[in-house]
Amino acid sequence: MRREPAGAYSATVGFDALVLAGGQSSRMGRDKAWIEVEGTPLLARQLALLRTVGANEVFISGRSGVDYRTFGYPVIEDAYPDAGPLAGIERGLARTENRQLLVLAVDLPRMTALYLDALVRRGSPERGVVPCINGKLEPLVALYPKGAHPIAARALAEHAYSVQQFAHACRLESLVEFMDVPAADQRVFLNFNTPGDL
Repeated sequence: MRREPAGAYSATVGFDALVLAGGQSSRMGRDKAWIEVEGTPLLARQLALLRTVGANEVFISGRSGVDYRTFGYPVIEDAYPDAGPLAGIERGLARTENRQLLVLAVDLPRMTALYLDALVRRGSPERGVVPCINGKLEPLVALYPKGAHPIAARALAEHAYSVQQFAHACRLESLVEFMDVPAADQRVFLNFNTPGDL
């Protein structure tokens, strides 16, 4: 699904977006993509956020054998099964035709379009942005440039599946910057991992 980009940054550069929804959800005990928050499945909520921010095209990084047709977006399956979220990011970077890919994990019910818009605006045509909270990276809510694809592909080929390490490798190549998250914005990174979190 394509939209006219919104905002000064996206109007001049353009970006695609990817919802990471392909995890096993083993600690939750059920697929987090379909957990409802205020009557809306998490996956539908995240897709709506990315539409609001102005992504040109939105993809779902999904699990093999799961039917996502009800959401109406292209689904990308990992080339490296069981390799974690980096495998989804790698496929998104391979698929995007834009210079930037905005990545968003499915299990962040408090994420806002306002924060995502600020993240996108902080980027530049050749450099993405990875948020950082008290020294800990949040690489599953990040803007990655298309040029980061070879780094992701190489890491997966070498069985190095850490998204944190991938983000650091991107920074070493001046492909991303790390952005400290103010205390007032840290609540948007609350995620659902176990039934107790609900």
